Amino acid sequence: MAASELYTKFARVWIPDPEEVWKSAELLKDYKPGDKVLLLHLEEGQDLEYRLDPKTKELPHLRNPDILVGENDLTALSYLHEPAVLHNLRVRFIDSKLIYTYCGIVLVAINPYEQLPIYGEDIINAYSGQNMGDMDPHIFAVAEEAYKQMARDERNQSIIVSGESGAGKTVSAKYAMRYFATVSGSASEANVEEKVLASNPIMESIGNAKTTRNDNSSRFGKYIEIGFDKRYRIIGANMRTYLLEKSRVVFQAEEERNYHIFYQLCASAKLPEFKMLRLGNADSFHYTKQGGSPMIEGVDDAKEMSHTRQACTLLGISESYQMGIFRILAGILHLGNVGFASRDSDSCTIPPKHEPLIIFCDLMGVDYEEMCHWLCHRKLATATETYIKPISKLQATNARDALAKHIYAKLFNWIVDHVNQALHSAVKQHSFIGVLDIYGFETFEINSFEQFCINYANEKLQQQFNMHVFKLEQEEYMKEQIPWTLIDFYDNQPCINLIESKMGILDLLDEECKMPKGTDDTWAQKLYNTHLNKCALFEKPRMSNKAFIIKHFADKVEYQCEGFLEKNKDTVFEEQIKVLKSSKFKMLPELFQDDEKAISPTSATSSGRTPLTRVPVKPAKGRPGQMAKEHKKTVGHQFRNSLHLLMETLNATTPHYVRCIKPNDFKFPFTFDEKRAVQQLRACGVLETIRISAAGFPSRWTYQEFFSRYRVLMKQKDVLGDRKQTCKNVLEKLILDKDKYQFGKTKIFFRAGQVAYLEKLRADKLRAACIRIQKTIRGWLLRKKYLCMQRAAITVQRYVRGYQARCYAKFLRRTKAATTIQKYWRMYVVRRRYKVRRAATIVLQSCLRGYLARNRYRKILREHKAVIIQKRVRGWLARTHYKKTMQAIIYLQCCFRRMMAKRELKKLKIEARSVERYKKLHIGMENKIMQLQRKVDEQNKDYKCLMEKLTNLEGLYNSETEKLRNDVERLHLSEEEAKVATGRVLSLQEEIAKLRKDLEQTRSEKKCIEERADKYKQETEQLVSNLKEENTLLKQEKETLNHLIVEQAKEMTETMEKKLVEETKQLEIDLNDERLRYQNLLNEFSRLEERYDDLKEEMTLMLNVPKPGHKRTDSTHSSNESEYTFSSEFAETEDIAPRTEEPSEKKVPLDMSLFLKLQKRVTELEQEKQILQDELDRKEEQVFRSKAKEEERPPIRGAELEYESLKRQELESENKKLKNELNELRKALSEKSAPEVTAPGAPAYRVLMEQLTSVSEELDVRKEEVLILRSQLVSQKEAIQPKDDKNTMTDSTILLEDVQKMKDKGEIAQAYIGLKETNRSSALDYQELNEDGELWLVYEGLKQANRLLESQLQSQKRSHENEAEALRGEIQSLKEENNRQQQLLAQNLQLPPEARIEASLQHEITRLTNENLDLMEQLEKQDKTVRKLKKQLKVFAKKIGELEVGQMENISPGQIIDEPIRPVNIPRKEKDFQGMLEYKREDEQKLVKNLILELKPRGVAVNLIPGLPAYILFMCVRHADYLNDDQKVRSLLTSTINSIKKVLKKRGDDFETVSFWLSNTCRFLHCLKQYSGEEGFMKHNTSRQNEHCLTNFDLAEYRQVLSDLAIQIYQQLVRVLENILQPMIVSGMLEHETIQGVSGVKPTGLRKRTSSIADEGTYTLDSILRQLNAFHSVMCQHGMDPELIKQVVKQMFYIVGAITLNNLLLRKDMCSWSKGMQIRYNVSQLEEWLRDKNLMNSGAKETLEPLIQAAQLLQVKKKTDDDAEAICSMCNALTTAQIVKVLNLYTPVNEFEERVSVAFIRTIQLRLRDRKDSPQLLMDAKHIFPVTFPFNPSSLALETIQIPASLGLGFIARV
Repeated sequence: MAASELYTKFARVWIPDPEEVWKSAELLKDYKPGDKVLLLHLEEGQDLEYRLDPKTKELPHLRNPDILVGENDLTALSYLHEPAVLHNLRVRFIDSKLIYTYCGIVLVAINPYEQLPIYGEDIINAYSGQNMGDMDPHIFAVAEEAYKQMARDERNQSIIVSGESGAGKTVSAKYAMRYFATVSGSASEANVEEKVLASNPIMESIGNAKTTRNDNSSRFGKYIEIGFDKRYRIIGANMRTYLLEKSRVVFQAEEERNYHIFYQLCASAKLPEFKMLRLGNADSFHYTKQGGSPMIEGVDDAKEMSHTRQACTLLGISESYQMGIFRILAGILHLGNVGFASRDSDSCTIPPKHEPLIIFCDLMGVDYEEMCHWLCHRKLATATETYIKPISKLQATNARDALAKHIYAKLFNWIVDHVNQALHSAVKQHSFIGVLDIYGFETFEINSFEQFCINYANEKLQQQFNMHVFKLEQEEYMKEQIPWTLIDFYDNQPCINLIESKMGILDLLDEECKMPKGTDDTWAQKLYNTHLNKCALFEKPRMSNKAFIIKHFADKVEYQCEGFLEKNKDTVFEEQIKVLKSSKFKMLPELFQDDEKAISPTSATSSGRTPLTRVPVKPAKGRPGQMAKEHKKTVGHQFRNSLHLLMETLNATTPHYVRCIKPNDFKFPFTFDEKRAVQQLRACGVLETIRISAAGFPSRWTYQEFFSRYRVLMKQKDVLGDRKQTCKNVLEKLILDKDKYQFGKTKIFFRAGQVAYLEKLRADKLRAACIRIQKTIRGWLLRKKYLCMQRAAITVQRYVRGYQARCYAKFLRRTKAATTIQKYWRMYVVRRRYKVRRAATIVLQSCLRGYLARNRYRKILREHKAVIIQKRVRGWLARTHYKKTMQAIIYLQCCFRRMMAKRELKKLKIEARSVERYKKLHIGMENKIMQLQRKVDEQNKDYKCLMEKLTNLEGLYNSETEKLRNDVERLHLSEEEAKVATGRVLSLQEEIAKLRKDLEQTRSEKKCIEERADKYKQETEQLVSNLKEENTLLKQEKETLNHLIVEQAKEMTETMEKKLVEETKQLEIDLNDERLRYQNLLNEFSRLEERYDDLKEEMTLMLNVPKPGHKRTDSTHSSNESEYTFSSEFAETEDIAPRTEEPSEKKVPLDMSLFLKLQKRVTELEQEKQILQDELDRKEEQVFRSKAKEEERPPIRGAELEYESLKRQELESENKKLKNELNELRKALSEKSAPEVTAPGAPAYRVLMEQLTSVSEELDVRKEEVLILRSQLVSQKEAIQPKDDKNTMTDSTILLEDVQKMKDKGEIAQAYIGLKETNRSSALDYQELNEDGELWLVYEGLKQANRLLESQLQSQKRSHENEAEALRGEIQSLKEENNRQQQLLAQNLQLPPEARIEASLQHEITRLTNENLDLMEQLEKQDKTVRKLKKQLKVFAKKIGELEVGQMENISPGQIIDEPIRPVNIPRKEKDFQGMLEYKREDEQKLVKNLILELKPRGVAVNLIPGLPAYILFMCVRHADYLNDDQKVRSLLTSTINSIKKVLKKRGDDFETVSFWLSNTCRFLHCLKQYSGEEGFMKHNTSRQNEHCLTNFDLAEYRQVLSDLAIQIYQQLVRVLENILQPMIVSGMLEHETIQGVSGVKPTGLRKRTSSIADEGTYTLDSILRQLNAFHSVMCQHGMDPELIKQVVKQMFYIVGAITLNNLLLRKDMCSWSKGMQIRYNVSQLEEWLRDKNLMNSGAKETLEPLIQAAQLLQVKKKTDDDAEAICSMCNALTTAQIVKVLNLYTPVNEFEERVSVAFIRTIQLRLRDRKDSPQLLMDAKHIFPVTFPFNPSSLALETIQIPASLGLGFIARV
């Protein structure tokens, strides 16, 4: 597809930015061809119109998908360009804290300016043996690749480390050398890597200085060749230095310093040995004060001086030479203070007796006058004459500075030469790896000759780098059979030709230096004339005629011509050098002897750096005629020659590149400056590598990886059986342009951008599928959620509505109640207010009405008076008027009435005349009459009723009247009675008054009494309450005290228990640590033993040429002391010859440390042997003295011992008879001459042998009986001997105990008779009895045993007496305590109750206090005892660790028997098998050979019982013990141990062999314990097994030896397991996809990782499980103890977990969510395997806990603070460093996953900052848990064991 099609909406691009170099933006609309403007949206939220270049029309760079950001290899990026590289480096450095990144074959290392824990030995072990692409980028990965290629390809290697000053070049080179020394091992005890590192303080002090960019900047380059022998072990090193900046000696820029050594000397000037140097402060010297910054923050120059001197001593520079170096350096400082005075313009002089020059001449040992003269003059030689010319002040100053630089350069050369001598090795070098620590491309504001040389060297290195990258690309394409097209890459050969070709810049510079009047200006003009406008790479600045510009591969650089000629000439006056050569100071002439020897001598410049050629260790001497010619070579010529030598060396090796980047100029940790980084990336060639890769096919996939990644883009019908054809078909459909990809043999090659396009298609397809899945799932989830919410809502509504209804009813009730209350309350308020107002109103009204009434009264009164007056007046007037009016009215009325009457009369007259009128009047009258009649009738009726009522009322009145009359009479009577009663009442009232007075008086008295009673009662109650309170307080105090006492006792008990538990745990930890240390020492001992054997083999084969091969020495080996060693007799004889050849130091390098340790150990063993010998002599003397005392005792004879004497004589005669018969049989056998008769198979021979066997058995039985009887006689004799006055109490005690042991009188009498008979026997009887000397030896042994028993009884008696005395003391103390308690009890009973309680409490407190003090004393004693035991444990462990070879051989037979063998009556069982095997002494080697050396474990394990060899060996030991043959026991056990060691050394890599002998060694150890006779081991034995216990020897020491051997075998078994499992673990646990399709393969770069797809030959989880099954079945077949199997399984699982976790922490591509799921599934399969094997309680699962938590950490959410808290609580088995590392490495495999934010990681670190755990990042995969061998007795009876004929042990006989 076209590139423009990728510029769609939402596509992200990079646009240039002046501040951030590149800025990310997003397209807002699709790009169409022809558009001149792109609408972009920046990440800051701004919109931008980006205009395209109208000429080029180049679109901005596309940004890679987020899934590719942070890749380990920059070539894995789909879009390869500068912004992508810069962004990837920034993300890795800032976000993930990863400083290493691959860029093709280059390792980019960014200086973190912070110490990181990624360089430990565990990291080295993790990278050792790994492919370069399998682990995360690291300097160790580059070093491992170089080491591996050196061993595989037999070709020398080089690691080229370059970068700016302060970028970390020296540190990277140091870590690379450290890696080589660790993984390869040193050929000698003196580690070369340590010597090289020891040279660092020296080289830094004389070659490093403070600059404006770096406080410890290397001002020279160096190339270190690390030499290896044929076994690829380091044997030596050689250092070559380049470009020492000598001008710094005489000039420093502002804020810079001279070389560190000068300031170290000034800081140490007050030391006594430095007083002769007459130094002072650094500010007092011209050469150290010019920069104005004599101090470096955080650096102590005096302390650094001591480190420098120590390093010089370590590298063999003696004290005299060191002082010589310091004299020369001090002389340089004083020389800088020499001043000149101008005499005239052409001459100068030095002031007389100039102190700085005097000091300089004294230190250098030269003549003052002569040096003073030649500092101000020079010699000019012509063809005929020689002139001495004075020089000006400026020339003299320059000559002085040139002399100082020359001296310093010679001294630097001399020191480097001595460092090389210290690193030189006499062994022939087979190959080497060179480490080049050289400066990078430099450009400053002012660039001079030194920058020109540096950039010239970088041009050569860049050319070599480009050619190497181009060659690798071509080889890859040819290997895959891809059509090779020429890639256009930058070739800097024209730039190199411009510099070094004929008529080039250097040629013209040398030519101008030869001209007598040549100047910088004339040289510049020649450059312009020769190259300007003729070479495109050469330019002239516009504003300058003294400068030129060269277009280097990295950038344009403008060089100033001023000073080029002077620096190139490097003029030093010969006369001054001659003065120095004539010095009396011997060391100074040595510095100038190399002028005649050096191939290209050191040169200097007046300012800046100067080149220094190769400093050979042994420079060849040149011809005399060649010296002058070589001396005249210019600096440029010398540098060109040294650079050509370096390039020849590099071209002859396979290069590996490390580019160091300085992230910022301020040395801030983890701060990334994009501008500075881009400058360095352009300068170091990283971007050129990217460009070359991008020009071809940078993205490469295997077919299987492509199919696995892009399977989602295929349909089912597209998938064929052939993966290759499937990929071809799919690619043809997906990418139409066939030029965008190529098919190789094993890989598909894509051009830049195509993988991003495929990733886009894959992401779109997955996004569409995810949307569909999400749509369905979300619909189902929302539907389910809706239904659930609906049900919940209905339920909630029901309850809410019910609640609301209840609340509403309650509201109504409350409202009604409130209304009622309000009504009544308001009514009450209103009524009360109304009453108040009414009362007030009435008062007001009354007052007002009174006032008004009075006023009205007065008014009325006045009016009344006025009315009266008016009345009178008006009356008179009215009467007068009335009379007049009446008269007029009457007159009028009379007139009117008359008129009216006349009218009425007239009418009446008229009506009377009418009839109808009369009728009407009659009708109305009738009606009225009838009505009046009815009314009359009704009134009559009412009258009658009223009359009746009146009659009734009269009757009632009469009766009532009668009653009232009666009542009146009765009242009259009552009145009389009342009068009488009234008199009586008066008398009664008088009496009542008296009584009331009495009552009042009584009441007052009663009140007084009651008051007094109440007062008394209150006082009583107060007293009672006070008493109750006191009682309560006392009770509470008592309870509190009791509670405190109980709590104190409980607390003390808990404290003691806790302390006891803690002490127990600590002791267990100490025991485990001691056990681990002890087992490590055993491991070291076995390694030393193997090394010793290897040295013997080398000594025997030293004349043969060893075969070349690649062997890597285990880095974990160290030189600790060994524990035990046991060698058999035949092993000793084999060791004699090699030991005689050992002193030949010329043939084999001697291990001096081991030799000194062994010599010291031999001396100690000789002393111990002498002590034991003295003790043995002392014991023998005691035995002889006791024998003499026994002989001096008077014999006691009696007649009571005849019975025992007769029995003994009978046995002696029978013994003689049997011996005679045996001798006759032997004689008869020897006299037989016929071979057929005496042949082993003849019948006669068999008969005789059977007779001989039976006679021998009979003889042994008789011997045993004789020995038992004899022991009884001796014990009875000693028991019944009469004691003299001199006898001790011990004899009587023993006699008494022996007599008490006898059961009845018969035994006592029999013993007495036997004793008398024994005493009666004479010396002759003893001689007859002891005719063969055996009985006498037994007698002597029993005497010693009896004495030993006697001493033991005496010690036991003393201990019992001490115990009894202690018990008596305790009883007495208890009695005293009892008496004291009784006295206290009697005293307490006499006290009152309150005092009794107080006394008892006081007593209880005193008692508990005393008990507490006693307990504290006991606790302190226990603490002291524990500390003492710990010290003793350490001392014993140390003593155990000092045991060496041959310790057991010096032990005498008597020392093996720790306890005497008590004689026991053994009943005889004729020819009954006793579980013993007999063999002859000469058959021991045959036994060991057949049973151990040549035994095949597979056949024994399958066909025979487990542990059969152990049982056979123990049965042989039993027979030797039965015979009391200590030599045979020792020889057999020693041979067995050494033979097992030989077998394990020979077949130590075979798991079956190691497992078989571990099982048999443990079984042999258990047998020695089970049948040792110790009660602790006999609990589970049967009675028959107890009869088989050892009787004569205590083999506890040999049990310890076998335990040590078992530990060694176990450790070897673990190593074998690790070697078998290690190749499977990473592939099976991490890389293989057990759950197919969960994790997709990400795009990879040039350094391909191991494929995660299971191809043929790769390991899967099933491979690991099958191997675990094989291990488990083999151990079970061999009969290994179940507890031991659990320990082995635990160790296996620890190895699996540790290696898996370590690789996870070092592989960024493995830290993803899907990989976490794979790991958890794999761990679950391992747990399932444990369940199937019933091994869940073995502790193996717990060892996988860190891995499980790491997998969980990959899968949990990592966003919020709650997630951080959950992670901190979950990951308790991981360290903080591991948690942070996993979070930093977490990488999404798909675009749907999110990265972990930096803020979240900071939150995790803050939460875990208080956790105290190890800062170590990786787990120790080499750690071996301490092994224990729990006692496991066997139920197998020894007498039932049958020996198969297949073992070839027919020479062993059953006994």
